[in-house]
Amino acid sequence: MFGALLSLASAAFFGLNNATLRRGVIKGSVLQAMAITVPFGVPMFVILAAVMGGFEAIADWGVAPWFWMILAGLVHFVLGRYGNYKATQLLGSTLSTPIQQLSIVLALALAVVFLGETVNLMNLVGIALVVVGPMIVARRKKSATAAGVSKGFTPHYGPGLFWGAVCAFGYGASPLFVALGIADGGISDSVGGLLVSYVAATVVVILWVIAAGETGNIADLDRGTRGWFLLSALFVALSQFFRYIALAVAPVTVVVPIQRLSVVFRLIFNAILNREHEVFDRWVVGSILLSVVGAIALAGDTPTLLNWLGLEQYQSWLARPLF
Repeated sequence: MFGALLSLASAAFFGLNNATLRRGVIKGSVLQAMAITVPFGVPMFVILAAVMGGFEAIADWGVAPWFWMILAGLVHFVLGRYGNYKATQLLGSTLSTPIQQLSIVLALALAVVFLGETVNLMNLVGIALVVVGPMIVARRKKSATAAGVSKGFTPHYGPGLFWGAVCAFGYGASPLFVALGIADGGISDSVGGLLVSYVAATVVVILWVIAAGETGNIADLDRGTRGWFLLSALFVALSQFFRYIALAVAPVTVVVPIQRLSVVFRLIFNAILNREHEVFDRWVVGSILLSVVGAIALAGDTPTLLNWLGLEQYQSWLARPLF
């Protein structure tokens, strides 16, 4: 029960992070957001690593774990996060959600190819539901654009969907690198790896800001925009903190499906904070909820999900590996 509550807290903070980030990129740039949110996580995870044995774990690493964790940080916290922020800026949070959910399909595909994991019929149903979401959003382009324009916000579909796909790639590929880096390690290795990933991403973001000549613009951010970015950084760090604690006290099969509810919290908090800057209609909301159901079908342990749903009698064919 405690692990489930921690997972729910992680999902809620992740949704709140997205809503506050959305408010910030209305006036601020994506690179400004990156320059604040990525380095902010380092002190948080230094403390987490010290408490949970992360430093002791990484002291025993060879070359391979360092390589994979650094790569995971660059792909997830630089490439994936930039794609997430850019898609949120161009499309808004609600319209960008379904395309970003494709990350879990990519993560599963890579796990099947490189880690020898299997796919069952329940997973295929999940894939279908996740894919339907972006199709609905794409087909509703005219009405969604009109709804956005009425609120003073024009969704930019082409570049928005592109950056949403970049986000999906970054967030979908990074779990493979983390799995390769941790190998047979435990929670301490995971926490140490998270710190290594964040430090690597922070170094790249700082160099990027310097190369782009954006240091002055970041210093000149207005107080409101800086405040939203700082809140976003705090909430995403808290989300990661609760996620790793949850994994330490509860099975992955409990933590992962509950964490997929972050998309629902994203919808709720954006409705509260950003109603005047987002497109909300029944088709968009429906596509998001479909993607949530599909993501849970993909990420959760099939026998556990079937037990929750009272469908144990169908386990023999829904949970049977197809490939």
